[in-house]
Amino acid sequence: MIDMKIAVGQGSCGIAAGAGKVYAALAEQGLGSVLTKTGCIGMCFLEPIVDIYGDDGQLKRLVKVGEADAEKIAKYVKEGDEEAVKSLEISPEDSEFLTKQTRIALRNCGIINPENIDEYIARGGYSAIDKALDMTPEQVIDIIKTSGLAGRGGAGFPTWFKWNAARQSVSDTKYIICNADEGDPGAFMDRAVIESDPHNLIEGMLIGAYAIGAKEAVVYVRAEYPLAIERLTNAIAQAKEKGYLGQNILGKGFSCEMRIKAGAGAFVCGEETALIESLEGQRGMPRLKPPFPAQSGYWNEPSNINNVETFANVAWIITNGGEAFAAMGNDNGKGTKVFALTGKVKRGGLVEIPMGKTLRDVIFDIGGGMRSDKAFKAVQLGGPSGGCIPAALIDTVIDYKSLSATGAIMGSGGMVVMDESTCMVGMARFFLDFTTKESCGKCVHCRIGTKRMMEILDRICRGEGKQGDIELLEELCVSIKDGALCGLGQTAPNPVLTTIKYFRNEYEAHIDDKKCPAGECVDLISYSIDPEKCRGCTLCAKKCPVSAIEGTVKQPHKIDTEKCIKCGNCKAVCKFSAVVCE
Repeated sequence: MIDMKIAVGQGSCGIAAGAGKVYAALAEQGLGSVLTKTGCIGMCFLEPIVDIYGDDGQLKRLVKVGEADAEKIAKYVKEGDEEAVKSLEISPEDSEFLTKQTRIALRNCGIINPENIDEYIARGGYSAIDKALDMTPEQVIDIIKTSGLAGRGGAGFPTWFKWNAARQSVSDTKYIICNADEGDPGAFMDRAVIESDPHNLIEGMLIGAYAIGAKEAVVYVRAEYPLAIERLTNAIAQAKEKGYLGQNILGKGFSCEMRIKAGAGAFVCGEETALIESLEGQRGMPRLKPPFPAQSGYWNEPSNINNVETFANVAWIITNGGEAFAAMGNDNGKGTKVFALTGKVKRGGLVEIPMGKTLRDVIFDIGGGMRSDKAFKAVQLGGPSGGCIPAALIDTVIDYKSLSATGAIMGSGGMVVMDESTCMVGMARFFLDFTTKESCGKCVHCRIGTKRMMEILDRICRGEGKQGDIELLEELCVSIKDGALCGLGQTAPNPVLTTIKYFRNEYEAHIDDKKCPAGECVDLISYSIDPEKCRGCTLCAKKCPVSAIEGTVKQPHKIDTEKCIKCGNCKAVCKFSAVVCE
């Protein structure tokens, strides 16, 4: 057998695609001694992924691997048969998904075994905390200040400022908290980092704890991330055993314990004061500010809260210097930013790019453009708190100021791509439905205002919209933004405001013409068959779940509109473009 290492990507995306079965099949081929696992490398569209390494580094990246391919891989590993795995090798085009990125927060993801601390250490892990402990806390904060690192959870607040505020607060008890309550639809950055590189998070939090003077660190992670919790729990135990956590870390007089709190999945707990309430055993609801957590947070003690991605940059910054991080990006955003690229795009997954790149760079250059032959229409940035940016603004620069100017926000990094088949009124309703259901109910503007907006959007999508509805939506949006207690309530109207701003014609078509231009709103569409194009192949009739299509072989078919449930199966299977949706 050739001396190799076989790494099977086993983040949540890989496991869902069958990576666990691939791993087992490879073991059955007698490759157990060279098998290992990694987390998600970010190429979710190609899972399961198997990387084969030799002494000099990676030899091959095999993609979309199935159980049946284990024999081919074994033949390559044992006999050096290149042809056996040639059909599984990644294409040059798909390889560009990674080669066009700049990875800081994700630098170890998909490379190391997240369950083996020695692999993290071998790549320089825990050298940053060792270096930081030889500095004063003020020197550490100054490096973070020089780097320009801003909070990656959405607000973009300067990290050094929060750390310094907590540092200056006088108390014998302080806490550093990681907000891993990632709840945005389409966002999975934090999950991937914890699953794939948990020690990087631990090290970043330790450096932050030292900087502010905290002796206890807490990771608040949503319970829906069981694999992340499992691997982080394992990493904490390993770090403690090696002397990187606990008392007198590295023999340098600094002590810090770390624990995990599994949240119950409330979206509002992504807001830092609601998170603190949940940590204390209360219902997750925002607190009035001031006082801010840096003065009075967890158990009324000075506390600092950053999200996973923010902490994932810290060790690299301490190791390489604040100037190196600041050299990436532009004046409106330093360093890199991770995005979860999803939706109607060819290459979906995790993307990390320097600030200053454009939406086009991410969606078309890295993501490969649209998955179908339909035209790019818009991209939703920032999840339910963000907004839709239209195709006309595809060259918008990715930084805090430029994105805010469009009406969207950077957010935590969700990037949902839409094509021309997406109804923008329906998209606004989808995100508002989410925030309406996730509202904690503490303030009237959010609790009642979003509900009233949902009622209007529901009417519009049913074809019952009326004149004045658009203006009423805009009025409600402004009232909610001005009156909501927390940032989540204040940003809830963003998807509605931006879709009205850029796609007002679609709202008007729903209200005035009782039509959905994208053909998505079920109550506003009907299906028929063009007799000139229908060849009577009967495929549509066979695929109709309610037997609403009648006709004989080689004769034009008809759709019984009374029976039709508008599922779209007929249009999807028709090979002659005979089914019309209007």
